Amino acid sequence: MSVKPIQRINSLKFSRILKRNKTISQINVTPMVDVMLVLLVIFMITAPLLTVGVPINLPKTKAKALPEDQTPLSITINKEEKIFVQDTEISLDKLIPKLVSISKNRNDRKIFIRADEVLSYGRVVEVMAVITSAGFNKIALVTDFETKKK
Repeated sequence: MSVKPIQRINSLKFSRILKRNKTISQINVTPMVDVMLVLLVIFMITAPLLTVGVPINLPKTKAKALPEDQTPLSITINKEEKIFVQDTEISLDKLIPKLVSISKNRNDRKIFIRADEVLSYGRVVEVMAVITSAGFNKIALVTDFETKKK
């Protein structure tokens, strides 16, 4: 039994129609990878800017930065002697309850003090004394790395 030419032409047309209407079952990931790469670059650029909240001039030192294993809890004292916990302004008498609530009663958490270089030594020591009286023993002072001038 032989195939008639008309039937053969019809079957070819039908197969083309099926191929044309076939949906793609794969996802093209190239545009998604491009978008993710752009987002990664944006986050890498903006992440260092997020750690500095209150603008102050830190004193210079020759010591290198210490490695940190957890998110720092920073207390900032600006040149107007205003105290900030992270980016929130707070009075000295409300400092201890705020630190206790943030650290969840863990007194072993390290606290970083960022004080403007024009502040008196007494004000920084006063804030440190309030922190240690609440049982926080790990206090570190933040400074800028001194660059050599030629």
